[in-house]
Amino acid sequence: MARSELRPVVTLRSTAGTGSSYVTRKNRRNTPDRLELRKFDSAAGQHVLFREAR
Repeated sequence: MARSELRPVVTLRSTAGTGSSYVTRKNRRNTPDRLELRKFDSAAGQHVLFREAR
């Protein structure tokens, strides 16, 4: 089964400046703008905002 361009793999980078990142997939039709999620940053030891990096 081929990977769809509708759901690309995106990298979420920490805004805390620690260099931590998560990898996820998103639906471009539902969320065309950059994804922002609050996730746990193990280097910072707390939940911080992660933004989509291109």
